[in-house]
Amino acid sequence: MLDKLKGVEERYEEINRLLLEVGDDYQRAAELGIERAELEPLVSKARQYLQFLARRDEAEELQNADDDELRSLAEAEIQEIEPQLEKLEAELKSMLLPTDKRDQRNVIMEIRAGTGGDEAALFAADLFRMYNRYAEKRNWSIEVLSANEIGIGGFKEIILLVKGRGAYSRLKYESGVHRVQRVPVTESQGRIHTSTATVAVLAEVDEVEVDIPENDIRMDVYKSAGAGGQNVQKNATAVRITHLPTGIVVQCQDERSQLQNRQRAMSILRARLYEIEEEKRRLALEEDRRSQVGTGERAEKIRTYNYPQSRVTDHRINLSNYNLPAVMEGAIDEFIDELATRAEAERLAAVGLEN
Repeated sequence: MLDKLKGVEERYEEINRLLLEVGDDYQRAAELGIERAELEPLVSKARQYLQFLARRDEAEELQNADDDELRSLAEAEIQEIEPQLEKLEAELKSMLLPTDKRDQRNVIMEIRAGTGGDEAALFAADLFRMYNRYAEKRNWSIEVLSANEIGIGGFKEIILLVKGRGAYSRLKYESGVHRVQRVPVTESQGRIHTSTATVAVLAEVDEVEVDIPENDIRMDVYKSAGAGGQNVQKNATAVRITHLPTGIVVQCQDERSQLQNRQRAMSILRARLYEIEEEKRRLALEEDRRSQVGTGERAEKIRTYNYPQSRVTDHRINLSNYNLPAVMEGAIDEFIDELATRAEAERLAAVGLEN
């Protein structure tokens, strides 16, 4: 780690020198200024860490002194310094990790009913409510982009936009198959059923980041399927966009105008295509974005919500919470915090910064 910190400080000093020599090249000066601002907190923390290291080295030398009082003072100094060094070291390791440029972005979240028929659709609605409550707690806003409801209050599919700083950094851990075990409201025999819903979390991206040529898409328009009566659209405002190279299909019908539905559908399509490219670059998955959530079969799961036991278990970290009502009201930080800690530990190991 010290070698990495040395390299960072050398670059910081080089930037300071270049800023003095840049002259009237304002664009170059701005670029260097941005890089300097990004490095400054790390350099400041690194210098503080090195000062503590020097103090500890001096104290360790004094431990060999003949004077009992000096040795006692040195031991007290070391005991005071060690916890601060550990804290600074942990902070520096985290700061040295490559950042995910998507972490501060808004999120497009797709929740779909999996195995279990109507009960799976009801569970998808419960997950939507859970994430809604979680967003409220973090002062984020949620906008429904598309929804395919069933008559009893569930969703075959619901796609939402979560707006808020750091939304992706937290919600990215929610991608996968969620499993519920409970007695369905539609079950007259009182038997416990197992159903699933899939969650996909995609970072919202700008048009300039994902170029989609017009000849790569086919757009179909049709009348929105409402609940009947006055809710049925008389005009063809619903939009279905097919991305021909990948076969991805996106549909939006909730807005009143064809233009608005097209804009929403294109936003979802861009996010999906961007995710595919990110997965390829990370080499984390060999398949496209559909592998993010699996097939929705019962065996594939990241988290189980067991109503009879009031238990929620995250299988990736083997962590259980026995206050299911609170979790369904959005209290999921316990899981996300632990998942984030594990992920950071893995990233530290990958770049050679582990203990």
